[in-house]
Amino acid sequence: MKVLKFGGSSLADAQRYLRVTEISLMTHQANGAAVVLSAPKGVTNALGALCEQAAAGQDYLPLFEQLNDKLTGIARELHSQLEGFDYEPLSRFIDTRLADLKKQLQGIALLGCSPDPVTASIMSLGEYVSVNLFSAILTAKGTANQVLDPVDYVIADGNYLDSIADVALSKANFSEVVTDGSALLIMPGFVAANEAGEKVTLGRNGSDYSAAILAACIDAECCEIWTDVDGVYNADPNQVEGAVLLDKLTYQEAMELSYFGAKVLHPKTIGPIAQHHIPCLIRNTLNPSAPGTLISNEASTTWTSVKGISQLDDIAMFNVAGPGMKGMVGMASRVFEVMSNAHISISLITQSSSEYSISFCISSKDAPRAQTLLEDAFVLELQNQLLDPIEVRHELAIVTLVGDGMRHTKGLAARFFNALAQARVNNIAIAQGSSERSISTVIEANRAKKAVKVIHQNFFSDLHTIDVFLVGCGVVGAELLAQIAKQQPTLLARNIQLRVYGIANSRKLLLDGQGINVEGDWKSLLTEASDTFSVERLHEFVNSNALVNPVIVDCTSNARIASQYVDMMENGFHVVTPNKKANTDSLAYYKKLRETALQTNRQYLYETTVGAGLPVIDNLQKLFIAGDVLHRFEGILSGSLSYVFGKLEEGLSLSQATTIAKENGFTEPDPRDDLSGMDVARKLLIMAREADLELELSDIAIESVLPDGFATDCDVASFMEQLPQLDNDFAARVESAAAEGKVLRYIGAIEGDKCKVTIQAVPTSHPLAAVKDGENALAIHSDYYTPIPYVIRGYGAGATVTAAGVFADILRTMPWKQNVH
Repeated sequence: MKVLKFGGSSLADAQRYLRVTEISLMTHQANGAAVVLSAPKGVTNALGALCEQAAAGQDYLPLFEQLNDKLTGIARELHSQLEGFDYEPLSRFIDTRLADLKKQLQGIALLGCSPDPVTASIMSLGEYVSVNLFSAILTAKGTANQVLDPVDYVIADGNYLDSIADVALSKANFSEVVTDGSALLIMPGFVAANEAGEKVTLGRNGSDYSAAILAACIDAECCEIWTDVDGVYNADPNQVEGAVLLDKLTYQEAMELSYFGAKVLHPKTIGPIAQHHIPCLIRNTLNPSAPGTLISNEASTTWTSVKGISQLDDIAMFNVAGPGMKGMVGMASRVFEVMSNAHISISLITQSSSEYSISFCISSKDAPRAQTLLEDAFVLELQNQLLDPIEVRHELAIVTLVGDGMRHTKGLAARFFNALAQARVNNIAIAQGSSERSISTVIEANRAKKAVKVIHQNFFSDLHTIDVFLVGCGVVGAELLAQIAKQQPTLLARNIQLRVYGIANSRKLLLDGQGINVEGDWKSLLTEASDTFSVERLHEFVNSNALVNPVIVDCTSNARIASQYVDMMENGFHVVTPNKKANTDSLAYYKKLRETALQTNRQYLYETTVGAGLPVIDNLQKLFIAGDVLHRFEGILSGSLSYVFGKLEEGLSLSQATTIAKENGFTEPDPRDDLSGMDVARKLLIMAREADLELELSDIAIESVLPDGFATDCDVASFMEQLPQLDNDFAARVESAAAEGKVLRYIGAIEGDKCKVTIQAVPTSHPLAAVKDGENALAIHSDYYTPIPYVIRGYGAGATVTAAGVFADILRTMPWKQNVH
């Protein structure tokens, strides 16, 4: 005979009861079945709320009527759908039970509290209604059945609302129950009786526990727990994308997972089936064809090392410490005796090797009572300062890695803690059993979801995640989004999941917890958004969505955004930017950026600040790390001015060339940033600082294309209207150079510790004379590259190459890169 248990989600309405009947009859016809039922969905919670409302003197009648409607509604619906369904006796049963409930609630209201024996009686009402509904269905279908009242069979010990069954004593009571399959057995879950014959309940997931007890007592061949998921996953599928269904678990693995919070299982359920070696199958009522997860002595051949990650929430940690702990025999036993006498379960224990302190974790709901009891028990030690004041930390969670094969695999603990470090999660306490079947860490509760995601990614997935927040969606930002959209198939083929979760402009911030569809109309969605950009808002969003690898991409030229990079990294974001303002701010801020990136283990990437898509910064850093020393540098660092000066050579005026460059996206939004020479000066300063020259922007000599004071106090449109005033003077300079066989080029140079930006007339034979049309060219003279310099040349302007360079930097933030970093 098999034992089948069906939970509340399987019993939400009449249709669900009929599905349960179908599954049960198939098993009964093949093997004989004993079915354990929970209350209909929501009923147990409603009963608990009724007790609370009555005890508080509140009006409980509206909720009582809702409960009445639900229970009688299911019965009426079954009566209308099922021929031969005997409605009248069932209706009388429900009415009688609800009448008794109303009297009990009246008594609770008079007392102002709900005594535990009364609460236990009330809380089990739903299970008794459930089994009577099911029995009536079976009778209507002509199937012989017998309802077993666990009060007559299951003996339990403990408090009224969370008792533990004595399986050995209970088994004797089941000896006369006929299990030859002649009748389908039905038993309400969650209920038992104490030695005095009083009704008690079995606590959370009590019906699963009841099924395990029944299976052990009748020597069932299998115990099937029917839920609303396909089986046991290696992490909570509601929290972790890509959680994997496990085919098999050993009893020990199931116990570890359930003990530390796996929602499908409860530790009490595993005990009886493991003790009596009864296989347990977790299956899905909504998908009966799914194979489920088998819990037995048989280990999986698919998942041989780590099996799963569990999370236990609502934890408080106590720390008992002081000089009286050192060498004092029996102090630890006294601590745990206090907890045992109060029936408080301890989830985790850790002790320092110095014996100065001992820490343990319990459920948060028990923390106030535990603190009072400990302070009473150790009042003398506390008064004489043999113990420090008892420390209690709240709002914690325990995250546990579980697997029988862990003890045979080296380096798992290192990977576990590296993953937590990657998620910037601090370990408050650590524990590992001598069996090496699990390793647990106590962490802040608000970091638990993120911790589980990143651990799962490190142990069960080859997928690298990048969570992008774009600030600035102008020409470069929009092009970047287009490139991200285009590359999605290629990225996924390489196990890279890059999602854009936020897009911001100067006025609005668009956020989407599922990721923004960058192929869709994100511009309209941004216009309709109500949020505004702030680091705090993004940090809150990352935490609430447990994003593992958040990256802020700043595609603005805004100094205010650049001034927040330190704050961004301190809040856990990588920073990728083509914005030159941060690296050319004060030298102190420049150093602070690097210190922060190192201290926070965040990446600060700015390749595109100098050469757009050209690999200038990366190559410079590699050279200097390898011990090279810069002697001299010269180059055309502005793709915008490369384009403009090339057009001057072709005969266009300064204003014409600038207009075309602006229309093609080669210039900054305000072309004065380019023509003033400030953009080139910033790039030159960035390179100088990479070479460890401690310079400020004011130290760079700049020859501007624009005369001093020219159109400085107007908007961009007005500036462009005034620019033709400079055409004649510039045409004369171009002609003068041409007369000497030269061309004008805008060149930045570093020599020694001096930097300058100048307009130079260079002969046509000069390497830089051929650099135009938006190209950049850089010549690095160093210890390693002399007399022939290291030359980098290519397009250095335009939204496409700049966005491509930013995209490349974004991909460098992948987690495996972080570990190298």
